[in-house]
Amino acid sequence: MPDTMTACRETPSPLLATFEDALAKLPDGYLDGHFDQRSWGVTVKRSQDGKRIWLYGEELSGTNIVSFNLYRLAGPGSILKPCEMSTAKVIEFVVGFEPST
Repeated sequence: MPDTMTACRETPSPLLATFEDALAKLPDGYLDGHFDQRSWGVTVKRSQDGKRIWLYGEELSGTNIVSFNLYRLAGPGSILKPCEMSTAKVIEFVVGFEPST
């Protein structure tokens, strides 16, 4: 699949900044929330060195999922590796996901 491995530096800068800001606000561990007016359960894990972020989200009343790894590069930028879905789907989910309070 051509979209399964995408360098984030190829994503337009404002969209990338919005994505990374939204991802940074999600805490480690499991959380419930909403995306596209549906309930989701999301797990976020960060490596101890901060170089990898893993997210797995599952629609609680359906069959939809979102899953990816984000790798921070030694230089500028990062690499987003969606798991068998488009980069656009991953970015849309992270930006639009609203954790429950």
